[in-house]
Amino acid sequence: QAQLVESGGGLVQSGGALRLSCTAHGFNPDRCALEWYRKAAGKDPEWVSKIDTVGLADYGDAVKGRFTAQKVKDADTWYLHMNNLKPDDTAMYSCRTGGRYCPTFVRGQGTQVTVSS
Repeated sequence: QAQLVESGGGLVQSGGALRLSCTAHGFNPDRCALEWYRKAAGKDPEWVSKIDTVGLADYGDAVKGRFTAQKVKDADTWYLHMNNLKPDDTAMYSCRTGGRYCPTFVRGQGTQVTVSS
């Protein structure tokens, strides 16, 4: 069964850093782009980042300059490096495959990030 599994969330103080992981299971993600989204309580879902199959990444304005997306070479894993975290970054973060040539569209269950002030 194709699935994405996120990990790495947790509680961190403002100004801290976390690294989220998203790992594909049950399918070959080589032709997939990977997007990160987040959902904070009481707010609409927000697009965070997208990284394509050659490693080119784009970011939402709220995280640009602080977050970095990475595809781990020769592994079915992506990272989202989050630096200088702020309380407004508190949300459930999830990853999703995408792209024109991706054979499998799937979304993970998410990992919670909480940033204390």
